[in-house]
Amino acid sequence: MIHILLILCSLFTFSTHAAVQDFCVADLKGPESPAGYSCKPAAKVTVDDFVSMGLRAAGNTSNIIKAAVTPAFAAQFPGVNGLGISIARLDLAAGGVVPMHTHPGGSELLLVTQGSIVAGFISSANAVYVKTLKKGDIMVFPQGLLHFQVNGGGVTAVAFASFSSATPGLQILDFALFANDLPSKLVEATTFLDDATVKKLKAVLGGTG
Repeated sequence: MIHILLILCSLFTFSTHAAVQDFCVADLKGPESPAGYSCKPAAKVTVDDFVSMGLRAAGNTSNIIKAAVTPAFAAQFPGVNGLGISIARLDLAAGGVVPMHTHPGGSELLLVTQGSIVAGFISSANAVYVKTLKKGDIMVFPQGLLHFQVNGGGVTAVAFASFSSATPGLQILDFALFANDLPSKLVEATTFLDDATVKKLKAVLGGTG
């Protein structure tokens, strides 16, 4: 019996000295890499690194899309760095829309908590999946696929989107095409839109070229 206890004690001593890292709170003073942020020294980590109150308030929907996305990614919520999770709040005023976009770094799960939202995504085979979501409904959007959300009623809708990455990334299709300096001729050639339409969209979204 004493021999067994000695073995158990030696195993416990080994486990307590094993190199285990419980977390990697983001050091926002350092650069971000594809692997995330470097870790803040453990001695400087506090409970506030693991708590965020940034999603309490509604976002400002006074913009062209009548929508606001308030993220709690690693850059805003350092405690999720390296954990493969994050979350964001979505506010959609009446008539609001989140245009076609992708998250290159993670899949998304959307939970509606107020109002209704028409949401959908397009598969790589160009199959379309669309559903009207009401309070309590959830929908998943696979990583990298184009998807959208549109207010489904006449009142403000609210939803929370969780992600399978601390830095899921975001690329909005309309902005990628019309909010930069990509020459209009190239946009026209790759989208089959006429010159007047391309220049009109560039003017609305702030693009040049």
